[in-house]
Amino acid sequence: MMLPLYRAATTLLAPAITHYLKRRMARGKEDPKRFDERLGIAGRERPNGPLIWMHGASVGESVSMLPLIARLRASHPSATVLVTTGTLTSAALMADRLPAGAFHQYVPVDRIPYVRRFLDHWNPDLALWFESEFWPNLLCETSERGIPLVLINGRVSADSYQGWQKAKGLIANLLGRFALCFGQSEEDTERLKALGAIKTACVGNLKFAAEPLPAASEELLKLEQAIAGRPCWVAASTHGDEETLMGEVHSDVAKKHPGLLTILAPRHPERGDTIASILREQGRFVSQRSKGEPLNADTEIYLTDTMGELGLWFTLSSIVYMGKSLIHQGGQNPLEPAKLNCAVLHGPGMENFKYIAKKLKKADASLVVQDQAALSKALGKLLDEPQTIVRLANAAGEVADAEAGVLDRLMKELKPVLTDVLPGDMS
Repeated sequence: MMLPLYRAATTLLAPAITHYLKRRMARGKEDPKRFDERLGIAGRERPNGPLIWMHGASVGESVSMLPLIARLRASHPSATVLVTTGTLTSAALMADRLPAGAFHQYVPVDRIPYVRRFLDHWNPDLALWFESEFWPNLLCETSERGIPLVLINGRVSADSYQGWQKAKGLIANLLGRFALCFGQSEEDTERLKALGAIKTACVGNLKFAAEPLPAASEELLKLEQAIAGRPCWVAASTHGDEETLMGEVHSDVAKKHPGLLTILAPRHPERGDTIASILREQGRFVSQRSKGEPLNADTEIYLTDTMGELGLWFTLSSIVYMGKSLIHQGGQNPLEPAKLNCAVLHGPGMENFKYIAKKLKKADASLVVQDQAALSKALGKLLDEPQTIVRLANAAGEVADAEAGVLDRLMKELKPVLTDVLPGDMS
């Protein structure tokens, strides 16, 4: 019953949806140069030959796609990969990191006319859906055209699972359209099955297959020279009120560690000006990277409000706090600094990375801090004890490498589907 109501609502509420999109545009949440893509109007011609469509919500999902894209391009070079996401940050990241034979488009807003226009143009041979963004119109229209759907790295948090109990018929309908559903963990897999997935499996979390984040060597050398051996740490992928907390942590720790440099890399770089104002009101000397302000001896907080440079910061500093975790909004991926030999700290709110956080904690490979005071204390302790940094970094690296075979297992499970829909040059 809920699915017909949803589909009808997205038709009847067209004016409200249009107004909402205009507001997003005004707030800088949509790309004005490529906005037509959100209406299902393609930004380029469809390439000849087989087309594999991969969809994920934003940055985290699109990064998880990269190893699989590379493997699919190698195993089936005649196929092109179309990646869709819905955010500006993920689009910018994909522009930098997608290999030859793959390209990005914005996902259409979930209205039937937009979705049909999108599918009419691209007509993919296979759709690989990542994690947990289940747009009803997009999934229904795709499956009704006979395009096979596979859920990759499926994630169902405890809160989402409880929420779907109120819409069991809807989620069962949507999950039932997938030929295969791969959960990130056994727990995710069981929840997918309980919600209506027909065929499920768990091969591991694809985030473990990601390559270490890149760092441009020339820029790395310049930054190392600018830092000149100062004690430093990174607060990465921060959200909302966390930037205020990070400024206060800097003030606390700098009392015992003069010359401390805090590298602050917000999850949403477009908030850079706002963050800089907050930190300057605290009395901090801030250098804002997006404005070309120099990192020098006076800089207390280096605000790196840019895209695609986390690899630089994780290479520069061996101490990393992963954001969105002190404010209980699900956390960010701790494997990224772990793969670059960093000691990892995070708050208790790691619901979106529960399995990874649990693995790190079990291996004594991370420090979990409950609040600002605990973060200040832990950071000070690490700066005093380089040997503890090395121990944590080594242990985190072992955890990050422990499931490197996940991609091989996934490809083995996908082979029957790939053979059916992409015959020809599969190896």
